[in-house]
Amino acid sequence: MEPGNNTWNAQFLLLGFSEEQELQPLVFGLFLSMYLITVFGNLLIILATITDSHLHTPMYFFVSNLSFCDICFTSTTAPKMLFNLQTQNRIITYQHCLTQMYFFLLFVEVDNFLLTIMAYDRFVAICQPLHYTVTMNPRFCGLLVLTAWITSALHSLLQTLMMLRVSFCAPFEIPHFFCELNQMVQLACSNAFLNNVVLDCAAVLLGVVPLSGILYSYSKIVSSIRAILSTQGKYRAFSTCASHLSVVSLFYCTSLGVYLSSAATHSTHSSAIASVMYTMVMPMLNPFIYSLRNKDIKEALKRLLGKRAMQLHVSGG
Repeated sequence: MEPGNNTWNAQFLLLGFSEEQELQPLVFGLFLSMYLITVFGNLLIILATITDSHLHTPMYFFVSNLSFCDICFTSTTAPKMLFNLQTQNRIITYQHCLTQMYFFLLFVEVDNFLLTIMAYDRFVAICQPLHYTVTMNPRFCGLLVLTAWITSALHSLLQTLMMLRVSFCAPFEIPHFFCELNQMVQLACSNAFLNNVVLDCAAVLLGVVPLSGILYSYSKIVSSIRAILSTQGKYRAFSTCASHLSVVSLFYCTSLGVYLSSAATHSTHSSAIASVMYTMVMPMLNPFIYSLRNKDIKEALKRLLGKRAMQLHVSGG
């Protein structure tokens, strides 16, 4: 069923956060700072992994892809939110809303799959170290990432097309700072039963299955680490997983926490505030987690920044 003319030409109102005018500059400054830190922090990780030959390994190939995805993920919501805060114009068109929804779903799913792939990478490195180079060859790694992007793109397209079959009735108000899929389904005034079925099935297939893969991989990793006799060997093996474990915990705890808390409290305003945790805070913290807890990336960043400082000094001289 095509959306009615009333829906296709609709302009939605993103209710967002606090409407108190005196808080708007503070909120704008806070989110702008977070967005800039996210972009520049993840760009540094990408540049370090590309320019430093020591980081040309499968693990850092996945890390650079995750950083790129985090930049795109944040950029689907942050610029529009900052524009709304600055101009006090919270209107978004129906077409723009669908576009934002598509890319948000795309990048969050790619994030999810990349974390699962990285768990498998750590599983092979620790549990099957003699086969690591053969198993995690460049072609296979590229195929894994390509599969993640294609699967996520198809899922996002399916969910977006499903939204075209429902219509919306005035008032066109979204109690969020971006076009979030659950909120859009709840606003539909036509029958959205099929949308909810597809949404639940996708949550199981694309949420529970990857998380199960991560948990299975780490159950095997823990067993292998426990079998290592030396304390130093155990520490070295665990340190290779520490950054990934931190990012996985942050990703799933924030995203699950948001949806569980919103379902329990039924407060859309608190849900919008909580969503900042996984749309803004999580992508911002990922570069810090990988740079502060990873000696290889710290050394690569030092070499990258040192080389850049030297080039500026020579050009200035």
